[in-house]
Amino acid sequence: MRTTLDIPKELIDEAMKATGATTKSQLIKDALMAETDRSRRKRLITKKGTVDLNIDLDSLRDRSR
Repeated sequence: MRTTLDIPKELIDEAMKATGATTKSQLIKDALMAETDRSRRKRLITKKGTVDLNIDLDSLRDRSR
């Protein structure tokens, strides 16, 4: 998908040096993936301690001991 963005050249150059990206497209894709991953991790961290993982697989599978 083509999109026109107005991003300062200095910021693009600095980001490409810092990340090692060889193209602007790669830089933007990597940045979007990193931000998406960060947001997902943040949401998972807020769930910490709220999920009960005390599961007895034998009883779930109806196995006798």
